[in-house]
Amino acid sequence: MSRVPLLTDDAVRAALEELPGWSVASSKLHRRFEFADFRAAFGFMATCALIAEASDHHPEWLNVYRTVEVWLTTHDSGGITEKDVELARAMSERAGQG
Repeated sequence: MSRVPLLTDDAVRAALEELPGWSVASSKLHRRFEFADFRAAFGFMATCALIAEASDHHPEWLNVYRTVEVWLTTHDSGGITEKDVELARAMSERAGQG
């Protein structure tokens, strides 16, 4: 399996302009989502888990009650790739926050 190419710093900055609420933290795309309650937060995670599994690209995430915090990186490539941007976009759309 070949590695997905890393995005340049300029490409990451350009992607962030199209991903409201996302930033770079610890060399990973990062966002904190807030929902009405635990059910909505967990439903979001369940939906995004299916998307992630279908693309074989899995997030690092943390759920506490009504919040979901997400970090995206392509471990095999050692940084941020287009796969991370695509998953971030999909997550924002599913949350109705993108």
